[in-house]
Amino acid sequence: MTVTESQVTEALRPVQDPELRRSIVELGMVDTIAIDGGTVGVTIALTVPGCPLKAEIQRSVSEAVTPLDGVGSVAVEFTVMTDEQREAVRKMVHGDPAATAGTNATHGHSEGREIPFGKAGSRTRVLLIASGKGGVGKSSITTNLAVALAQRGRDVAVIDADVWGFSIPRMLGADQPPVVIDEMLVPPEAHGVRCISMGFFADEDQPVIWRGPMLHKALEQFLTDVYWDEPDYLLIDLPPGTGDISISLAGFLPTAEMYIVTTPQPVAQKVAQRAAYMAEKVRITVRGVIENMSWFTGDDGTRYELFGSGGGADLSEQLGVRFIGQVPLIPELREGSDTGDPVAARPDTEAGAIFAEMARVLDEEMQPTRRAHPELKLLS
Repeated sequence: MTVTESQVTEALRPVQDPELRRSIVELGMVDTIAIDGGTVGVTIALTVPGCPLKAEIQRSVSEAVTPLDGVGSVAVEFTVMTDEQREAVRKMVHGDPAATAGTNATHGHSEGREIPFGKAGSRTRVLLIASGKGGVGKSSITTNLAVALAQRGRDVAVIDADVWGFSIPRMLGADQPPVVIDEMLVPPEAHGVRCISMGFFADEDQPVIWRGPMLHKALEQFLTDVYWDEPDYLLIDLPPGTGDISISLAGFLPTAEMYIVTTPQPVAQKVAQRAAYMAEKVRITVRGVIENMSWFTGDDGTRYELFGSGGGADLSEQLGVRFIGQVPLIPELREGSDTGDPVAARPDTEAGAIFAEMARVLDEEMQPTRRAHPELKLLS
């Protein structure tokens, strides 16, 4: 029995491009199919030269075609799409920015693509992770919470909106830059989480010296020019404090939920309270508090509360929101952040179990009730 070209095409239809998460047949990546007796040759047109996931595509194509009756061997070769083909792919998966220009004027950004997470009916839960001050471990909480949600089988993405103090790529272990397809950015993935950050566009020791308008535009591009494909969760690591970025995101994402990270000490709790009051001013709902650095357990088993106690619980009570959980000082948590090996990827550890439980609470017990999009209340 000789296999046919149509049979090979149908066998390839379930094979997805690992970055775009679409069928390689639908994307037009199957360039040619050649059949010579029992040998099937498939040429795949990659979206960009040097595709980092080329080997994965090759394996998936071979595994899809080999089981067909009449196939003795599969030879997979590669070519690269033309500019016109890349443009067609971008329009297929991400739309045409010219078609949506002018639709965002009511939210203060009148040109470019519509922000998908700001639309009514978006199924993505946007979680803003905020703190009143730096040094409380907000980025570490964001990273590990994202990984813990991905461990539950959720489609998770992270935006590192801490433009000045970007750290998410290092903490997540995302060492590949975004792939650019016809001006569309495809975010890299690590530990089941996709992310975008200024860290992909600036050296770690290079300061980002920007003011309000440039920050506003950068955030808008993170939300619109990146191919997110409607994840279940989008976590946004905010910079500490109550500045331009937080205000801009309130306008971009009016139905987002905010979660405040604090340490137990009263001073940190009082500063974190300001971030919550800022959210109230711009009509962002604060839904929970997470306490970090809650205690340290010594080798003798004694629990030491190095930064005091009760700050997180007091803040959640004062705000009338849920106390999501406490994260102790654990060396593995710090080490994982430095090496790109988040502890949440190992739920059998003490810290991993804590993040797994917080992710369960968010995912199972705190599903939001959809509300109307409020207008941004500008601060005076």
